[in-house]
Amino acid sequence: MELDIRGGVRAAPVPGTTPEERQALRFAPDPRERDADPEFVARSARENEEDGLDSALVVQSSSWPDPWLVASWALAATSRLRVAVAHRAGTTAPTVAARSLATLDRLSGGRAAAHVIVGSSDADVARDGDTLGKTDRYRRAGEYLEVFRRSLTERHDFDHDGEFYTVRGARAGLLPRPRAELLSFGGSSPQGVALAGRFADVYAVPPLPLTATRRHIARAHAAAAEHGRSLRIWRHVTVVTAPTDEAAEQRARRIRADAVRLISGPDADRWLDAVQLDRDRERGRADGRDQLSAYVARSLAGAFVGSPGTVAARIGWLRAAGVGIVQLDMPLETDQDRELRRALVAGLRSAYLPSRDRRAAHARRGW
Repeated sequence: MELDIRGGVRAAPVPGTTPEERQALRFAPDPRERDADPEFVARSARENEEDGLDSALVVQSSSWPDPWLVASWALAATSRLRVAVAHRAGTTAPTVAARSLATLDRLSGGRAAAHVIVGSSDADVARDGDTLGKTDRYRRAGEYLEVFRRSLTERHDFDHDGEFYTVRGARAGLLPRPRAELLSFGGSSPQGVALAGRFADVYAVPPLPLTATRRHIARAHAAAAEHGRSLRIWRHVTVVTAPTDEAAEQRARRIRADAVRLISGPDADRWLDAVQLDRDRERGRADGRDQLSAYVARSLAGAFVGSPGTVAARIGWLRAAGVGIVQLDMPLETDQDRELRRALVAGLRSAYLPSRDRRAAHARRGW
């Protein structure tokens, strides 16, 4: 099975005044304020490419820099890296978003994709003027994706009359020419799986134990088969690595202690305002400073901890379960961090040697 190794591109560095602080704060909730640093975006995109990764994700939140613009800066700084842009359905008309994606795809030589999300926090989507509850957001997302996909594929004018959108004579003047998948979707609910099966090329499976992951993948494939379609599976993996397993375990313990210490001081209100904690509060999880330490513990609880070889072996089990896109989320603040990522990528590649044609470039997927 073809393997796609994915990283990420942030608009600005992780908070912290030293590499050690930034390594720890990567596992803390993200403050709502985030700068747009052009040099950092370009450098981190090039580092993804130089370290052998195939693609990168640009994330989205109501107060962070525009992900389309961050992605365009990352794509302009690279020649091979593909970039998936997190896009929240409902905050932009689907025809407008489709033109943004098609434009970015054509300007980058087929290297752009959209990762469509519905927003897991009612509070955060409301900051962008979306006051629908999550059930209604999923219902709207189905209609959104129908118009969105038609805008990306149809060469003739089309109309649409729906509950949420009315379109007359819509037609894009340019269509994407992607090198690989163009549209991904996440969401662990039955509605999310159904939407992925109907519209997406890639389904982002939630981070679950291996047996549950296999069941979830089977449900996603079954949902796609109902529409005569197939899906690739994407799994986010949090990684804490070091030259040896013992050193990695020690590092994980240090990172957890440092992260809790750094966010529990006099500046704690900055971290308590994080978007991820909006979601926690809506789910009835602990409030206040206990919520901060609980978030750090949860961030590291499912991490793959070990040497690059050990982590690669664990990821191998995900690949055997059907995961074709692995996103590596790991600290990258020092030269050693990058050496460890390159070693992990090399370990993953050694178990998968594509054909000569596939090594040259990603085949077009006939969008």
